[in-house]
Amino acid sequence: MNGSYMGDEFGPRRRGPGAGRSGAGLWEAMEQLRDMFEQRVGTRMGRGDVRAAVLALLAEQPMHGYQIIHEIEERSHGMWKPSPGSVYPTLQMLADEGLITAEESGGKKTYSLTDEGRAETEQSEDRSAPWEMPGMRDAAKATAIPKAGAQLAQAAAQVASTGSPEQVTEAVAVLDEARRRLYSILAQD
Repeated sequence: MNGSYMGDEFGPRRRGPGAGRSGAGLWEAMEQLRDMFEQRVGTRMGRGDVRAAVLALLAEQPMHGYQIIHEIEERSHGMWKPSPGSVYPTLQMLADEGLITAEESGGKKTYSLTDEGRAETEQSEDRSAPWEMPGMRDAAKATAIPKAGAQLAQAAAQVASTGSPEQVTEAVAVLDEARRRLYSILAQD
């Protein structure tokens, strides 16, 4: 190699996490995998979906705003996490329409359906909640492996950049075993 090459066996050196250490290329690969995953996962829902989701959740039990956001994210398997900037105005709009009420306790507003709100949710029971729509379910299933792979790559990059030589050797063996086991899944009938 000539003297101007700045890299190691994992690729060129760069700035950021892992920069200047063995495994910098692994960090870059992990970041590319995460970026690809986030581009494919970037499901954006419409305003009506936030409204429908809030009403569906409040039909089950009273909740505060961040509980609603967390529940939507969890039920959509991480495919959709509405921002506070979309949830709180929706809650205000529903309150203005008389469909929900807010009760403050311990510095948090807990929202619950009014009788009118309950009647509206009962009228729309035949419609699926936004996280139950076929496209959302299929997308959540399709992204489970890339998401797990990105998390695995992140852990591998951490071991590569901060682990001892023995830990790196052990991590390589674990990754090799994981690869073999994944292919054996496909080989099963």
